[in-house]
Amino acid sequence: MSEINRLLAIMARLRDPEGGCPWDLEQDFSTIAPYTLEEAHEVADAIARQDYRNLEEELGDLLLQVVFHAQMASEAKLFDFEDVARGISDKMIRRHPHVFPGGQLDGRSGEQFAAIDSGQVSANWESIKAAEKAARGEQPLRLLDGVAQGQPGLTRALKLQKKAGKVGFDWHDPRAVIAKIREELAEVEAELDSGDKAAQEEELGDLLFCVVNLARHLELDSEMALKKANAKFERRFAHIEDSLAARSLPFADASLAEMEALWIEAKHLETR
Repeated sequence: MSEINRLLAIMARLRDPEGGCPWDLEQDFSTIAPYTLEEAHEVADAIARQDYRNLEEELGDLLLQVVFHAQMASEAKLFDFEDVARGISDKMIRRHPHVFPGGQLDGRSGEQFAAIDSGQVSANWESIKAAEKAARGEQPLRLLDGVAQGQPGLTRALKLQKKAGKVGFDWHDPRAVIAKIREELAEVEAELDSGDKAAQEEELGDLLFCVVNLARHLELDSEMALKKANAKFERRFAHIEDSLAARSLPFADASLAEMEALWIEAKHLETR
């Protein structure tokens, strides 16, 4: 038995009304969805920390989520895991005609592959995706309608910007984005004394949106950059905590200046 078939059998057993797990049997698509998102974030976190042993485990947890959803769908006679795997395999072949000419897995693209760059690949992907949606009658009424609402804010901001950029609504120099960030930061500062939380929130949102735009123009992933910054903060704060503990000095008795000095010390230790 292959490992994927073993995993499918385990999930089927967990969902068996006779002898299955009570917790697993109580779940449905909506209750499992938050766990799916959580596991996807934990995969990204392991990558940000470059913890590849943990990445293996987290990918397994994410795969379990796919299997869980597929099992519930199979029980409802909607689709099963084979349908999911078949669908994504067909899609990958269909959207990579430069690699799979004629839609054949064992085809060889040769000159076709050498003649196309990643930018053209992305353009072809979007063109084929749009054609697929049109064939299903799912073409969005407006350009941005196809950007899903339920994504993390940074991710959705990036996708909105990319969509708008494809029709020319975009800056062409990261320095122009930096100038806009300075403008938005000044607007946040101008609201500091207003006491108007709604206005402060709006200006802060504009600032964050511009920061995502800068990351896009630098060809960086803002979500990953933030995850790495979070991990760095945790490392450096742990150094502060450990150093204070070694001196039997509680946080309450440590001055901000002492903690700042330990922060700088942690920063220097990382650059050695």
